[in-house]
Amino acid sequence: MSDAERMSCRARSGAETAGMRGLRFVTLLAVLVAMFPSSAFAYLDPGTGSYILQMLLAGILGALFALKVFWKRIVAFVKGLFSKKDGYAGR
Repeated sequence: MSDAERMSCRARSGAETAGMRGLRFVTLLAVLVAMFPSSAFAYLDPGTGSYILQMLLAGILGALFALKVFWKRIVAFVKGLFSKKDGYAGR
């Protein structure tokens, strides 16, 4: 088996080379630097703040509505978790 064939087998088997590790490290470093800038000159105008507030309220009201719609199923599920089975009552 030649060296090229062995390298090909290692690459296919999931063995990570030093170059691949370096690329992963540089990519992770770039993502972290992009996520946490030292300073951001940003301005949220009243329209943007209002939009964010509307989306937050819509999410809360949507979750409450879903809870209302599925309330009986949720209660039945929780009761089923804590109810004792007939076969296990004697233990």
